[in-house]
Amino acid sequence: MADGPDTKTKILEAAFRLFHEQGYHATSVSTILREAGINSGSLYHFFDSKERLLEGVLRWALDALRPLVMNAVEARTDDPIERIFALLDQYRDGMKRFGCRMGCPIGNLALEVADDHPEARTLIHQNFANWSAVVKGWLDASGDRLPATCNREQLSKMVLTVMEGAIMQARAAGNLQPFDDSVAQFRAYIDALKREAAGTRKPVAATMV
Repeated sequence: MADGPDTKTKILEAAFRLFHEQGYHATSVSTILREAGINSGSLYHFFDSKERLLEGVLRWALDALRPLVMNAVEARTDDPIERIFALLDQYRDGMKRFGCRMGCPIGNLALEVADDHPEARTLIHQNFANWSAVVKGWLDASGDRLPATCNREQLSKMVLTVMEGAIMQARAAGNLQPFDDSVAQFRAYIDALKREAAGTRKPVAATMV
């Protein structure tokens, strides 16, 4: 059977998982071949080096963000603000499932390869930017529940910072308490913004009879 999209997807999915589990540098091409169930000719048909494979994985992650991460969150709640906390909870579930090991796949690659691989750095940044853009869409959809003065683009990046920082601290501690503490403080901040917005809304005039 000729090499095709199915083979390429198998390579990318196996490499993504292995880079997450073991790290980019610790994952050998032979391990990727074994886990994908393919031969070296099939891999090098699509990627002429491990570095090109890394770039392919990061492009695959860009396409996978919506179906694998964000769609599941949006299916959990229609409330745009609560979607942010559902997203954070989804990452918490992953940390719990893996015993506070491994962390965020893109965050890990940012720490491991971004300094040495300019193209990978660009793609990692784009992954983060796309993630934040979805969150900003939820913040925009919240309308006047947040203050008009709230910079929603910056706030979306703050959500990413909370998530990545909370994951890193949970990994270091070996438990979820730092993650929960970070999310609790972020919840308190959002609640304060909501109170501020509510206080600036014009009261609805009473209906005359």
